[in-house]
Amino acid sequence: MSTSAEERYVVRSLRAGEWPAMRELRLAALRDPVARIAFLETYEQAVARPESFWRERAARAAEGAAGAQQIVAEGPDGALVGTLTVLVEEPGTTDWAGFAVERRQGHVVGVYMRPELRGCGLTELLFDEALQWCWARGLERVRLIVHEENGRAQAFYRKMGFEPSGVTVPLAGRPEACERELVLERG
Repeated sequence: MSTSAEERYVVRSLRAGEWPAMRELRLAALRDPVARIAFLETYEQAVARPESFWRERAARAAEGAAGAQQIVAEGPDGALVGTLTVLVEEPGTTDWAGFAVERRQGHVVGVYMRPELRGCGLTELLFDEALQWCWARGLERVRLIVHEENGRAQAFYRKMGFEPSGVTVPLAGRPEACERELVLERG
C-alpha cells in the first residue's frame, strides 16, 4: 500500500536555527539544470556568502516573521527536500525589478523541490501552506515571476490557479529574454 506525500512529509515554516539545512537546500537548487533561468543568484555567489548571511536570511523568513515566510517540506529523515519563500510587498514600495507595488501582496520566490520528489504532490502542499499564510495575513493577491523558457514551472503555476497578468520583466544582459508575472487573486 502506498502512502501520500502528505503522510510522509511535513510542510511547515522554516525555523531560524535550520539555516544550515536551508543553505544546503539553496545550494542544491542553484546546481539544478534550470537554475540559470529559475533563480537570480548563481551557485558561485551563494556558496561564497558568509555564515552570517545565511543566519540572517533564515531569521528574516522563519516561523513567526511578518514580512516574509519560508515554507519547507521535511522528509521522513528530517532533511529539507523542498522550499519556497513568500515576501510581503506593501503598496507604495517598489519590487526587486523596480516596478511600483500597487497592492498588498505576496511574492513567491525561490521555489525548489528535489528532482526525485517532483510530481508526487509535495510542491502542491508547499503552495497550499504558502497561500494559507498569505490569506491569513490579509494579502490581496499572490504573484510570482517565471522565465518564459521555464515551461514546466509555468504549467505547474497555472495548475495551482496562477494566471498571466500581462506584466513582463526584461532580464538584465539578455534583452531578447524576459520573465512573466503570474498572479492569483484572493478568492
